[in-house]
Amino acid sequence: MDTNVISALWSVEPLAGRVAAQLAQAHTQGGLVICAVVYAELLAYPSATQSFVDGFLKDTSIAIDFSVTEPIWRHAARSFAGYAERRRRSHGGDAKRLLVDFVVAAHALLSADQLMTLDPARYKRDFPKLRIV
Repeated sequence: MDTNVISALWSVEPLAGRVAAQLAQAHTQGGLVICAVVYAELLAYPSATQSFVDGFLKDTSIAIDFSVTEPIWRHAARSFAGYAERRRRSHGGDAKRLLVDFVVAAHALLSADQLMTLDPARYKRDFPKLRIV
């Protein structure tokens, strides 16, 4: 799960109801998980504390996978390098996307069966085999 899904709930964005329904549906299909970098981003959310984040994750049965393995890092690195090269060739300058996005996607691809995100276009080109919800 991408950070933006949880932050949409916390911010009570207009699509929060739809996000909550999608989370409930996903929960019926299996476990929900975030990788360690998403957890770190959640701790940076305005007014979030570790106890708040941990409590939310526990209450919603969202697990944290703290093991970002070598295959995940390698896949993320290759995808990020490809992205950076495309930007340079198109004279778009230095990479604008963050490496963390590539780690989140590689983790979803190699350790889960899909990625729930509010920004699917960001992932489709670099992770064409990743199932995005």
